[in-house]
Amino acid sequence: MKIMPNRMDYGFQKYQKEFEEKALSVLRSGWYVLGNEVRTFEENFAAYTGAKYCVGLASGLDALWMAVRLLGIGAGDEVIVQGNTYIASVMGITINGATPVFVEPDSFYQIDADRIEEKITERTKAVMVVHLYGHVADMQKIQAICRKHHLRLIEDCAQSHGAKYRGQMTGTFGDVGCFSFYPSKNLGAFGDAGAIVTDDPELADAMRVYRNYGSEKRYYNRVVGANSRLDELQAGLLNVRLQHMQEITEERRQLAERYSRELHCAGVILPEERENTYAVWHQYVIRTDRRQELIEYLNENGIGTIIHYPIPPHLSEAYRGLGHKKGDYPVTERYADTVLSIPMYTGMTEEEQQYTIACMNRFK
Repeated sequence: MKIMPNRMDYGFQKYQKEFEEKALSVLRSGWYVLGNEVRTFEENFAAYTGAKYCVGLASGLDALWMAVRLLGIGAGDEVIVQGNTYIASVMGITINGATPVFVEPDSFYQIDADRIEEKITERTKAVMVVHLYGHVADMQKIQAICRKHHLRLIEDCAQSHGAKYRGQMTGTFGDVGCFSFYPSKNLGAFGDAGAIVTDDPELADAMRVYRNYGSEKRYYNRVVGANSRLDELQAGLLNVRLQHMQEITEERRQLAERYSRELHCAGVILPEERENTYAVWHQYVIRTDRRQELIEYLNENGIGTIIHYPIPPHLSEAYRGLGHKKGDYPVTERYADTVLSIPMYTGMTEEEQQYTIACMNRFK
């Protein structure tokens, strides 16, 4: 048996007829950019998250850097972000000339809320929370810190579509929630796509203008903007998948529950769900000091894995200019050396998962 760490074709096949009908409908419509499908998706996704407004964009990275820019954050400013995130979170800060200030993660792989305040300076303008792996940060503490210090709160929800803290959806706790709909996401498109959600009408309006070359009326430009428009085809396909998000999420929660109940692999630490949260399990991430041995063993048995992420941003070649060195963030670096994502995807069969579990439990 050959099992990939992630499969996107299963998610397509599950709703194939609906996807194909929607794609054909959009192609036949003759309207491919900023039309009815985008408007409908924006309305539907805002309602799904509980936000007042949604603005569709070309990618999750665009959502991040444009949100940072439109919140007025730039050169000389600092934004606090967790150290073990994907590099796109950091790029959303540095593209605008601002400086990322890293905070170690907690045992749930999220930003450690108890370590945020010690990193706040007179130059701090925002906290960027990344709900990593489909889990949720301690938003009650983080909201209180941001209110106390008058900081903007940005949520990177690229991996947390539908995740909740005390019943409230991620993306709706701060000034803006930034989403990616990359194909591998729980709510995935069939190419690059993204969006922001917000309750701020001025920010939503500014984002609509900025995404379209800074124009609210053709050939009349209010600002120097960007070309970051969610296209009609992706919006239409996202509308189809959004209708099935509860089913998709429950399926992943059941897969995670089975892993957590039945895995008894030597030397492996299993992930846990924070109290008062509803995780959507974008990844099932274990930790082990024998990672390379386990990777090779699973490969020999036809099971693929992925490391999310092997090089933390502060040690990336791209960010040498920040002046960080190995040892600056030991928890972050420890996670980078030991985390491993095992197979988890929409449409994963019980046979595939049981085979994965059985192989892992035989690892000595």
